[in-house]
Amino acid sequence: MLKSDKVAKLTIVSKEGAAVNKSRTSIGVMFNTDRLPGPSLVKFAQHLESISIDTLWVTELFGREPFATSGHLLAKTERLRIATGIANVYARDAVAAAAGAQTLSEFSDGRFVLGLGVSNAGLANARGHVWEPPVEKLVSYVKAVRAAQVSVPGSQKAQIHVAAHGPKMLEAMHQLADGISTFLQTPDHTAMVRQRIPEKSSLNVSQMCLLCDEPLEARRLARRALGVYMGLQYYHRAWRTLGFDDADFTGGGSDRLIDALVAWGTREAISERLTQHGEAGATELVVIPLNPTGGAEPHMPLLEGLAQ
Repeated sequence: MLKSDKVAKLTIVSKEGAAVNKSRTSIGVMFNTDRLPGPSLVKFAQHLESISIDTLWVTELFGREPFATSGHLLAKTERLRIATGIANVYARDAVAAAAGAQTLSEFSDGRFVLGLGVSNAGLANARGHVWEPPVEKLVSYVKAVRAAQVSVPGSQKAQIHVAAHGPKMLEAMHQLADGISTFLQTPDHTAMVRQRIPEKSSLNVSQMCLLCDEPLEARRLARRALGVYMGLQYYHRAWRTLGFDDADFTGGGSDRLIDALVAWGTREAISERLTQHGEAGATELVVIPLNPTGGAEPHMPLLEGLAQ
């Protein structure tokens, strides 16, 4: 829990147009912070804290090391949770992950969340590793993290959240993880996941959001943001279960698919999509703030508006 007397609130609008207080649903932000210079990243985290955002999810790509980045940001903030979103299980052994998580949890009074995932075969191979069946890999890794004998002062244990979409992974993680994180999915998928995991488990739902109400431009920017994912077969498999087919995966994605994966339009329209995820069972709404100018900076007017 956050050490704060402030509660993050999301101003959302119901179908009838009335404002609804979703104070029990926390708000997170995920952004490729590798593109921000160090001082700008610290200011970004501090600003998120000042508007009562609950969690900043730090990505692991080919830039900053996420545990080191998390430690720096935790030291520069007071209430904001920092989570790895996601730490690649091929990037470090389980004992190293356990030690890093416990160290950061101790130093931050429990504000660190260890987010883990198997990433994909291409990134694993790029790191010089042999790709393993993802369910077996993540199960064995999480068990090893849990079993690691890490001696740090205090008893503050870092929560472990894992990236999982499909039924096999969700079943395997049923009693192993404290939370589940999903990415590029719809509210229908959120409802399905909520039904498959324990009631006590957290459910972090990442949602790309774009404050742009011009359809052609919004979809152009959305296709650019989704480009790297549109060719990945494991996303195709997940989207097929939601009613999409091969025709939706060509040409950068059909309008139907783009509109389902990216919440674009007015603040009210974006809030409505987040409302749908919350009503479907999400416990944290993780906003990915796409920039309507096409720039690399996170779109703060969107985040400030949603966190009012």
